[in-house]
Amino acid sequence: MGTTPAEMPIPVDWYLYLSAALFMIGVAGVLIRRNLFIILFSIELMLNAVNINLVGFARYHENMVGQNFVIFVMAIAAAEAAVGLAIATALFRNRRTLMVDLFDRMKG
Repeated sequence: MGTTPAEMPIPVDWYLYLSAALFMIGVAGVLIRRNLFIILFSIELMLNAVNINLVGFARYHENMVGQNFVIFVMAIAAAEAAVGLAIATALFRNRRTLMVDLFDRMKG
């Protein structure tokens, strides 16, 4: 008798590989790109990679604490996105660019 796909657990290694790949893409986006929106989206991608790790380990240990942390991290990510986009909008109105290399001084 064979097992159905619903009965086969996903190994925790797969969560870790996916999470590591997404985190590396996010780090590359932060380090290489200079557009503020790309940097913000890369930070979001890194937070989602952490969420995948938390879900994978919560499933592996059969504990819901990791998934509770995921909800918390998602709330923090939503707040970060809202504040980051508001700052980006204000910077674009003042400087007419979103290239972070050109933000060399702050106006009071």
